[in-house]
Amino acid sequence: MITAIVHIKAEVDRIPEVAETIAELDGVSEVYSITGDYDLVAMVRVPHYDEIAEVIPGRINKVAGVLATETHLAFRTYSKHDLDAAFSIGFTEAD
Repeated sequence: MITAIVHIKAEVDRIPEVAETIAELDGVSEVYSITGDYDLVAMVRVPHYDEIAEVIPGRINKVAGVLATETHLAFRTYSKHDLDAAFSIGFTEAD
């Protein structure tokens, strides 16, 4: 699985609409509204490297209200949440 972290600048008055549209795109797993130089961060997860070009410049950059993007590719994933989910068999801990 290829994971790309996409920082997105959007038209300020359209941020919620842009985020919702991007979240519905195939290949996009999550979209976060953030502070800083960018307005949104999208997590793109695709099985093949070639699909990054289809999702980011082919779909995300074409969403009305997207002004610019900056993409970072992940080499490895380090996440307690992912590990817990992988080893979980559906039981929850009792309080």
